[in-house]
Amino acid sequence: MDKTLSGWVSGFIGMLIFAGSLPATRIAVGDFEPTFLTCARASIAGLLGMALLVLLRQRRPDRAQLPSLVLVALGVVVGFPLLTALALEQVSSAHSLVFIGLLPLCTAIFGVLRGGERPRPAFWLFSLLGSACVAGYAALGDLTATLQGDLLMLAAIVVCGLGYAEGAKLSRSLGGWQVISWALVLSLPVMLPVTLYTLPATLGQTGTPAWIGLAYVALFSMLIGFVFWYRGLALGGIASVSQLQLLQPFFGLALAALLLQETVSGAMLGAALGAVGCVAGAKRFASA
Repeated sequence: MDKTLSGWVSGFIGMLIFAGSLPATRIAVGDFEPTFLTCARASIAGLLGMALLVLLRQRRPDRAQLPSLVLVALGVVVGFPLLTALALEQVSSAHSLVFIGLLPLCTAIFGVLRGGERPRPAFWLFSLLGSACVAGYAALGDLTATLQGDLLMLAAIVVCGLGYAEGAKLSRSLGGWQVISWALVLSLPVMLPVTLYTLPATLGQTGTPAWIGLAYVALFSMLIGFVFWYRGLALGGIASVSQLQLLQPFFGLALAALLLQETVSGAMLGAALGAVGCVAGAKRFASA
């Protein structure tokens, strides 16, 4: 398979996995406090990542790679999970999901700043149009959302974009699954003690859906999804493959409709079609 095509396939699989993250988080915060949920998912994934690194005898990162791993950890291990969990206490999963459509533009900007990529001007036009489709739907789709919830989601998008771009750049030398595994291991000395400290006293009363939500965000959102996503970004290009996330809100909304009985509107379908067109246009003009 062509290297670029392989990158897009891997990125698409990663995007599909991530599409379930916010609905799963929404379910989990029904019973779990956001700080515990954030630290627990990172701790579970971190222990699994450490086991993989030891069993497969992976080399340790160079000292020069540690600052990038710290940025990855702050962005996708701590920042995005915590900020989205806090936001989902105030807004619906459907409303939060459409903000993900802004993530490709943010990732592309950090890809330019941190990864040295130089997409053509038309790429930025399609990125802005696609983001505008999603942002417009976000603004009009849920009038009950709070300003604080929206600001938390915007902050989550910024830190996640940085983590994606930094991780993709590092994946070229360290390997995709190794990057997220080392970032998780690096976070363990903080995340594991906080998990134990914030452990709910009433775990026995926690519902099955919340446990399933925690399992999903720990295993898939925090580890398995990144294996595919970072590989896709590294092979296909940060700026171009990141545009797949314009589609993520709509796969996520489909899951939200099935799992949370949220309504799928005509406006969502229209925004989805617009996003698909922008993804295609951005892919064509991704290379300088």
